[in-house]
Amino acid sequence: MQPELDLFAILPEDKIPDKGKILISEPFLPDTFFNRSIVYLTDHTDKGSVGFILNKKLDLRICDAIEGFEGWEETLNMGGPVAPDTLHYLHNLGKIVPKSVQVDKNIFWGGEIDVIRELIKMGKIKKSQIRFFLGYSGWSAGQLERELKENSWVIASVKSDIIMDNRGDDTWKRILRSLKNKYRVWADFPDSPEMN
Repeated sequence: MQPELDLFAILPEDKIPDKGKILISEPFLPDTFFNRSIVYLTDHTDKGSVGFILNKKLDLRICDAIEGFEGWEETLNMGGPVAPDTLHYLHNLGKIVPKSVQVDKNIFWGGEIDVIRELIKMGKIKKSQIRFFLGYSGWSAGQLERELKENSWVIASVKSDIIMDNRGDDTWKRILRSLKNKYRVWADFPDSPEMN
């Protein structure tokens, strides 16, 4: 007799957090902010973790919310529940933005906002090169590891263009479907298990 496959048991190798990786929430995670979310980890140490939700767009354009971004029509993203009145950004502009922190080969976090404003005014930044977030997702020491033990997240690596380009509501499903493992079936689960 074959052992029953537990679709919600996350394999140990898919529970190793590191900066530059994504967290994919399990289908029925009962959390307003993180339900069906993809979080990009920009920092992970024994002191805690920081990341940004990639698939929670706000109904607010950057040019309407932040001074000095006139004409920049892109919408803001909700980065997470921590400090929701702070602005953060991911980009692939590298060191042309001073004080940027390199997260992965082609992804940088933060940097001098005045340089970003100037590059946008000069038309030297494409929309696919930068993403803006209000707030961030943060975990204190050991907190993310506890959530991983509870099978709340799958950890995966994806190409940098997926981090910069996936802005739609279907990002969670599309990323799950791109994986070559058992988690692909999660993408087809209904939003509520009782709707089955």
